[in-house]
Amino acid sequence: MKRRLAILVLAGAMAAASLTGCSSLNENAVVATVDGDEITADVANFYARYTQAQYETYMAQYLGEDMWSNEGESGETYETSVKESILESLENMYLLEDHMEEYEITVSDEEKQKIADAAAEFVEANDEADAKKVSGSQETVERALTLITIQHKVADAIMDTADTEVSDEEAAQKKMQYVKFSFTTADDDGNSVDLTDEEKETLKQEAENFAEGVKDAKDFSEYATENSLEAQEATFDAESTSYDTALIEAADALEEGGVTGLVEGTDGYYVAKVTSLFDEEATSQKKEEIISQRQSEKYNEVLDGWREDAEITVDEKVWAKIDFNELSVTAKQTETEDASEDAAAEDTSEDAAAEDTAGDTEAEDTAEDTTEESGDTAE
Repeated sequence: MKRRLAILVLAGAMAAASLTGCSSLNENAVVATVDGDEITADVANFYARYTQAQYETYMAQYLGEDMWSNEGESGETYETSVKESILESLENMYLLEDHMEEYEITVSDEEKQKIADAAAEFVEANDEADAKKVSGSQETVERALTLITIQHKVADAIMDTADTEVSDEEAAQKKMQYVKFSFTTADDDGNSVDLTDEEKETLKQEAENFAEGVKDAKDFSEYATENSLEAQEATFDAESTSYDTALIEAADALEEGGVTGLVEGTDGYYVAKVTSLFDEEATSQKKEEIISQRQSEKYNEVLDGWREDAEITVDEKVWAKIDFNELSVTAKQTETEDASEDAAAEDTSEDAAAEDTAGDTEAEDTAEDTTEESGDTAE
């Protein structure tokens, strides 16, 4: 409930701060049909503009003012790529709504009131002309927020059917300490430079000396410190990809207390000691990851099945009228936003990232993912 209400708070606070261009969109036109259910242009426009506002508010500084015309590796413009995701998200929302009774999902009177309040807040925050451009009427905003609410509730219900039993053996995480002798160094300006072959040979001898000496040391980390080196800690299993493959393979073959000797990786030499064959905290976290992955797979499996069986048609001419280049939309920034609102927005962003991992293609999640790729967060 916390996630859903956070989304409603954020949606209610979104107001258009700068709008240019005009709209010739027939709001009663049908953008797409999903098993006979019509996605009207007003709902599609509002949801698309809401997503566009997130991008233009938080991404324009990285992608430039003509961000929507930029082309990716596939040759598609950024606008085309994002709009494809938005439309798929809308189609999924209608499918989830169609199947909500199968999971005994309803929208409570309390939720309906919160939706109505959030829609009213949006309408009040925008002047009539600007609201018209984004199809921001009370009725349309309520419809969009209702779809989002149903989406989350049905998605949660689907994921709740996933198997959540994970054994210790399946999730077991080992723990090691290691020292890395890197193949790169920093020049006088702080730039990273590769070692020469001669420097690598010297480095290899240093690593071999450390590997030989640490075998008899009582404490791996202390021995590293005594030799002006720094030991790192890591938890892992045989399939870990966060560390060098050669290091993982060498450490995974050892019993507790075993030392690898010198290991040549792709970016340096390593020496490691396995300190535990079962790290309880890391194993517990791994169980959560496995459960989350199973829930994602279950959600995708069910939704993909519905999409395969559904009859979905799109009117490309109507959809094309929602043009991000002709109409610019940004989210209103307020100086009076208090800590609770900040927390709500942060919760929404974090949950959106999790939802995207679960296969939820909701447009806000797309904005979040792209923002993270740019080294920023939507908060």
